[in-house]
Amino acid sequence: HLRLWRLARQYTLCDNFFMGTFGGSFLNHQYLAAAQPPYYPHADRSPAKFQIATLEDGPTGIRPKLAEDSPANAMQGRAKFATGDALTPDFWAVNTLGPAYAPAFGHDKRDPRFADADSPNTLPAQSHLTIGDALSAAGVDWAWYAGGWQLALDGHGDGDHQAFPEVPNFQPHHQPFNYFRQFAPGTAARAQHLRDAGSGSEAASNHFIAAAAAGTLPPVAFYKPQGDLNMHAGYASVDAGDRHLAQVVEALQASPLWPNMLVLITVDENGGWWDHVPPPKGDRWGPGSRIPTLVVSPFAKQGFVDHAVYDTGSILRFITRRFGLRKLPGLTLREEAMIAAGGPPPGDLTAALQFA
Repeated sequence: HLRLWRLARQYTLCDNFFMGTFGGSFLNHQYLAAAQPPYYPHADRSPAKFQIATLEDGPTGIRPKLAEDSPANAMQGRAKFATGDALTPDFWAVNTLGPAYAPAFGHDKRDPRFADADSPNTLPAQSHLTIGDALSAAGVDWAWYAGGWQLALDGHGDGDHQAFPEVPNFQPHHQPFNYFRQFAPGTAARAQHLRDAGSGSEAASNHFIAAAAAGTLPPVAFYKPQGDLNMHAGYASVDAGDRHLAQVVEALQASPLWPNMLVLITVDENGGWWDHVPPPKGDRWGPGSRIPTLVVSPFAKQGFVDHAVYDTGSILRFITRRFGLRKLPGLTLREEAMIAAGGPPPGDLTAALQFA
């Protein structure tokens, strides 16, 4: 059995947890950070103008227009679309675009701290509120630990010259806070909150695990494993990622912080982990497909399957409730949409706990 399955049997498995958006890794990471998609102002007059989707069913539709020479069906080949599809007709970024800052898909030749602003694959810096901003406004320390972050910054797999290498296989579009102006290079917020997790699974090289062992993790910590350990369908080993996550959980359980810790383990897409079920009706962006999520904590119900409806934003709802934060607008939008559709709004994960 997978090590994650053993954790699921011991703690709480959420079986009605849906990814925040109808989208891939880029958009679901953005939703985790801010509960909304990024925006590209004046995209029709930008280098990314050819990334704007043409839709069959109007500017807020969901069906991209097929090219005239697109195969008639899947048996004859992959569909070809009339235009790119990274941006909606009203300029929301919904498919993969790179961050404005390094590590990026391509770098500014004058200042390697920045991405190539002339590239159609670079999204302008964002400025809307993130869960990090809400935490900082309340005086709560937090950090995003990214595996391979410093290696990528140092040019090991520089986007200008070569593909990011198989190890650590750093993914620039999996780093949502790097898209925001408030965490730009040179800011104090970037230095404090965007942290290098190092590499591998040993405390000597993995700074997240080392911080857990030392009891120095901030009150809210996100951990994004390096690409070859993130269990992503298609390019990462399930066994290597499963082994890594088990080592991370063991380090957290051995931490002096463990008695007061709540650990949430989830993914950004389905990847075949679950059989599919129809997602609940929500707003324009989601919820998307069902994804596995585990609640691992001394406070988690033991051997419990939680049937409550959640989405990726439920992680933010829990953080918001725990620390009394200002609620992000996207969370309210999703809740109101799901209520209007006749269903329950997404929960805040407290149903998985032994106290409310």
